[in-house]
Amino acid sequence: MANILAIDDDSAVLATMKLLLERDGHSIVVANDSHKGLKIFETGNFDLLVVDIFMPKMDGLETVRLVHKRRPGIPIIVISGHAFPSDLNSTPDFLHMATRLGAITSLRKPFKPADLLATVARCLEASTNISES
Repeated sequence: MANILAIDDDSAVLATMKLLLERDGHSIVVANDSHKGLKIFETGNFDLLVVDIFMPKMDGLETVRLVHKRRPGIPIIVISGHAFPSDLNSTPDFLHMATRLGAITSLRKPFKPADLLATVARCLEASTNISES
């Protein structure tokens, strides 16, 4: 299956993702902040990243930008538990910003296990189709 890197400052979210994705046959490495995640990313060969948007020190938007700059083809899923505005004119749409920086999709926390697995599968399939073209 796939090698996945998950970066999130919430240890419960990381543990949940690790359990679900390993049960689904993937290999997953976790990091609890963006600096550690980027160091791991530089030394590993990952097929997919899952990155939280709101983290201390370095946010996920910057992480997505740096990863996309170094390896533009890697699929990135951004996740966030931040409340998203119903009025798009009131506050920035961080998920939209993340996709403009290189993320290919997003998932809102708390997510259902089936939603995480389906999103990961879609991203990996799309990535495989692009690389085979």
